Amino acid sequence: PSSPEADFPPILEELRDVAMKLHTREQSPKEGKAAAPAKPAEPYVPTRMDYLQFLVDSHAVYVVLEEIVNGNEKLAVFQNSGMERTAELEKDIMWMCNEYGLERPEVGMAGKNYAEELTAMVKGDEDISEFMCHFYNYYFAHLAGGRMIGKQMSKLLLDGETLEFYKWGENVNELKPRVKAQIEELAKQWSREERDQCINATAGAFKGGGAINGYLYGGSPH
Repeated sequence: PSSPEADFPPILEELRDVAMKLHTREQSPKEGKAAAPAKPAEPYVPTRMDYLQFLVDSHAVYVVLEEIVNGNEKLAVFQNSGMERTAELEKDIMWMCNEYGLERPEVGMAGKNYAEELTAMVKGDEDISEFMCHFYNYYFAHLAGGRMIGKQMSKLLLDGETLEFYKWGENVNELKPRVKAQIEELAKQWSREERDQCINATAGAFKGGGAINGYLYGGSPH
């Protein structure tokens, strides 16, 4: 039988094509297809408490992502990859609480729902391709637009302080291609059906991550 990799383009290319269509025209003038949400008359100004909630919910999701990766030998290549964010977020949450006299909130609905969805998703090896869509989108969104959000929040709320969440132990431009290559290597073993499972999870991944970002834009109550 012919090997699957001969028949399919790189999985991240297929994921990118679907992801770009889920962007609005404003986010991606050439490829965006999603309807832009109505803009409020006054732009929402996040508070330190909003940002802290965002960090707490992000932490809950990263904990689950790491647990799934660490508990599955098929995903062993992604263990201790350098992408992990839980220890960094824990430090940042404690720092914000101490620095600004804030009380650590419980994980909000956005983080709780997404963490539970991810936990329920992976029952066996047949679910790995769907999970990898969430893994890829959540980690790499943070490496891209997430860093821009971090700069905005730092300026607005933290007197210019850069959180550990936005620092990696190595050059990000070396980390990204390495992990992308590992994802491609894993996907070479997938059938067309498994690849479609991965691609079709994109909207769910955007929804899960978007709800947590919503704390910063007045879109998620807490």
